[in-house]
Amino acid sequence: MRVFDKMIVKFLALVLILGTSLFAKEYSFSVKNGTETAITKILVSQDGKSWGFFDIGKGITPGETMTLIWDASTNDQDCKQYIKAVWLDGSEADPAIFDFCEEGLAIEF
Repeated sequence: MRVFDKMIVKFLALVLILGTSLFAKEYSFSVKNGTETAITKILVSQDGKSWGFFDIGKGITPGETMTLIWDASTNDQDCKQYIKAVWLDGSEADPAIFDFCEEGLAIEF
């Protein structure tokens, strides 16, 4: 392979790598705990029946706001999904539907 051909291959590989990272979208939203009880879980569902969860570590303390980021594996899911919080005492919020593709989405429980 000639030097020029090698340069073209390297250039195309770089364009491919940069193009992929430029078009990769990271979806995030913030959750504020506006209650006096810690939130221990944030649950999400496409259908309101089968629930997944976000890792929120030890929870979201009263008054705290946490930014949550969707895993890239969810990029092929619908933007509109159900969400609910679970508090330290085991009680749950009523599920609500939000558009998680909305930029700057902020949810308060």
